[in-house]
Amino acid sequence: MGTAQDKLVDGLYGLGWAGVKKLPEPAAVALGRRIADFAWKRRGKSVLRLESNLARVVPDAGPERLRELSKAGMRSYMRYWMESFRLPTMDPKRFGTDVQMKDDHILREALASGRGVVVALPHLANWDLAGAWATGHIGVPLTTVAERLKPETLYDRFVAYRESLGMEVLPHSGGGAAFGTLARRLRSGGLVCLVADRDLSASGIEVDFFGATARMPAGPALLAQHTGAALLPATLYYGDAPQLYGRIHPEVEVPKAGTRTEKTAVMTQALADVFAQGIAEHPQDWHMLQRLWLDDLEERP
Repeated sequence: MGTAQDKLVDGLYGLGWAGVKKLPEPAAVALGRRIADFAWKRRGKSVLRLESNLARVVPDAGPERLRELSKAGMRSYMRYWMESFRLPTMDPKRFGTDVQMKDDHILREALASGRGVVVALPHLANWDLAGAWATGHIGVPLTTVAERLKPETLYDRFVAYRESLGMEVLPHSGGGAAFGTLARRLRSGGLVCLVADRDLSASGIEVDFFGATARMPAGPALLAQHTGAALLPATLYYGDAPQLYGRIHPEVEVPKAGTRTEKTAVMTQALADVFAQGIAEHPQDWHMLQRLWLDDLEERP
C-alpha cells in the first residue's frame, strides 16, 4: 500500500496527463510558464541546486545572470513536462517538422550497417520527444531504461507513456538484467537510447566535467565494447515552441589498447566532453536539479 503522499503525487501526475493533453497548445505553453515562474519565485531547494549547477557551467556569471538562467531553466523544465503530457496525442507527422536533428545521417548509416546503436545523451531539453522522433519519423523502435519511481503507480504511468510512443522500457534495478536485454537488442541491430550524464552508484565512472569530478554511467561504453555497437553522443536544445533541435555527434570509438576498465573510462570521458559542449551552448535547457559533482555530494552531513 502506498502512503498518502504517494497517492497525492500519483494523482497530481495523473491529473496532468489527463488535463494538459486536452488543452490547446498555446494554453499548455502558457500554463507551463506560469507554473515555472511560480516555482522559481519560491526559491526552493531544486531552484537553488539548479543555480549552483549552472554556476559551474557558466563560471563568469554573476548573481543576476544566474537568476536569469535559472528562471529560463525552470521554464525549459516545465516545457518538458507540458510537452510530455501532450506527446501521446501528438500527430506523428509533426515529429519530422517539430524536431530538427543535425547530422542524423550518422545515426541512419550506423543503423543501416546492422551493428546496433547506443545513443547517449544528457538531460537536455526533451529527450522523450527525441525518442518519439526516432520511433515516429525514422521508424526505428528503441529500447531504454527508466529508474523505478515512487510511488510505483507513477513509474507505471511513465512506462505506459513511453511505450505508447513505441519505446521498450526496462526497469533500472541495479542488477545485470537490463544490461543483458540491451545487449541482445544491440546484437540484433537495434537502437538503445540512454540518458547518461548522472550516475551516483558505486559503478559510476569518474569524469572531469566543467573542471570538477562527477560520475557518469559505464553502461553506454560497456555496451559498445560487448556488442560492437556504435556509441553515438547526442545533444538537444529548445527553439521557440514547438521546435526542438539536436545533433548526432560522431561515434565514440573503442580504444585499441588498454584494459576494459581503462577503455570504459576513456569512452565515458569522451561522452562527458560532448555533453559539456552541448550544455555550455544551451545551459538554460539542462534539467539538472539534483546534486551531480562529488564535492557537492560531500557537503551533506
